[in-house]
Amino acid sequence: MSLALEDRLAITELVSLHGHLVDDGSLDRLEELFTPDVVYDLTDFGQAPLSGVAAIRDAAWALGAANPVAHHVTNVVVTASPDGRVRVRSKGLGIKADGTCGSVSYDDTVVRTADGWRISHRRVSARRSPLGGVTKPG
Repeated sequence: MSLALEDRLAITELVSLHGHLVDDGSLDRLEELFTPDVVYDLTDFGQAPLSGVAAIRDAAWALGAANPVAHHVTNVVVTASPDGRVRVRSKGLGIKADGTCGSVSYDDTVVRTADGWRISHRRVSARRSPLGGVTKPG
């Protein structure tokens, strides 16, 4: 499947919008990002996957002041599949109120809905070691 430039732009903006909405506390607008049955996979952080937009919203409210004050997304790569789904890989930086920061990888599945492109599955993986933990062979 080939994606039109307009679709690629819309998908990239969708992924970017996440940080703006969360950082602004606009959690009532998460339906603009996710399908109603989204799976938000946080198993790399020792948490069970969240199912549905309400679960994501509740988890963010529960985290409260421990949420990052800024989410930044970079290195967005969009790959179309023959089944109409789109895979999006991106990097995220989170800045905490105390100035510490962390890095994650987002692996998203994006689908076209009647309301536009939405994320139906997101896996968040912490970046904990250089070169992804790979060491030089031999």
